[in-house]
Amino acid sequence: MSATRLLILGLVRLTQPVHGYDVRRELLSWNADEWANVAPGSIYHALKKLTEEGLLREAGTEQVGARPARTMYEITDKGEMVFQELLREFWWEYRQPVDPFLAAFSFLPALPRREAAAALRTRAQQLRSQIAYLTSGLEEGWVDRDRPPHVAEVFRLGIVRMEAEVEWCDRVADRVEAKELPTES
Repeated sequence: MSATRLLILGLVRLTQPVHGYDVRRELLSWNADEWANVAPGSIYHALKKLTEEGLLREAGTEQVGARPARTMYEITDKGEMVFQELLREFWWEYRQPVDPFLAAFSFLPALPRREAAAALRTRAQQLRSQIAYLTSGLEEGWVDRDRPPHVAEVFRLGIVRMEAEVEWCDRVADRVEAKELPTES
């Protein structure tokens, strides 16, 4: 929840007073559900929890037409302090991204050689497709549209990481096929 806390506190801080729908919409426009694992449904729960913890406060409600009233949020002094702590923690500390693939790869010897190599090559191809998609988005400008300019850098970082993993997948698949790594058969 720490990345979610940082993102929600930061967005409220930037756009306050703001209602949950706009926080959700902005995070989804940044694709934070993919790179920060922020589940869209968890945003409203996080807003409520952050309010209960005194990090956010309700700044009133707003109703437009026949739509239900929406609660507006602002960051508190305590919320600002937590935001600043999380911001610096995540800027200055490296944490290995959690990827279930690494757990599965640790059991490489349980897979047949052909399947392991095919899975690695398929993973590399999926990554190449994602790289092509993001690259075209950067070139055509849709990644930058309606987002702060620095958010595009998150996409560029993702591309660089995926390119490195493509190389690794291809290299390991070659080693599996050459019987340099243990597999079931």
